[in-house]
Amino acid sequence: MSRVCVFFAEGFEEVEALTVVDLLRRAKVETAMVSITGDLLVTGRSGITVKADVLYENAAPENADMLVLPGGMPGVKYLGACEPLTDLLQEFNAGGRYVSAICAAPMVFGALGIVRGRKATIYPGMEEELKGADVTVSEEVVTDGHVTTSRGAGTAIPFALRLIEILCGADTAENVKKGIVFQTTPVL
Repeated sequence: MSRVCVFFAEGFEEVEALTVVDLLRRAKVETAMVSITGDLLVTGRSGITVKADVLYENAAPENADMLVLPGGMPGVKYLGACEPLTDLLQEFNAGGRYVSAICAAPMVFGALGIVRGRKATIYPGMEEELKGADVTVSEEVVTDGHVTTSRGAGTAIPFALRLIEILCGADTAENVKKGIVFQTTPVL
């Protein structure tokens, strides 16, 4: 079974973080909500407080198959300032291991050089944060090798489904998609 760590900081984007956690768990992926705050209770940008599963120092994120950064401000700034996390992201990148980020969080990848020479996307208006990347704004979710990026809360479901596809295959992603009645075209 795959193991994923989703990192929570004060001011995280609730829709992005919890959608990813929920859909990964529906796909039977072991998914840990990891607080970098020193407290299990973490409050998102919309004032919703979530109890994380584990503190960073007890999470053993180095053993994960994928690391996920949700967006939201100021959460993304705290993620980017968390040295143990940024060191781990660098290690994962150097080893070709899966890293992913949504909304403003790809800016952490930009600052660390993770998207340099790769196709990537980010929240509209923040494209300059993807230093050295081949930035695209026409796709909701972009995967280039072991790096996946997405644009915002409205792309949280496609982002989570892509992560499921990467970890579990297209059939599992399609089953989860059907199970939540997610459609990309409007029903008339």
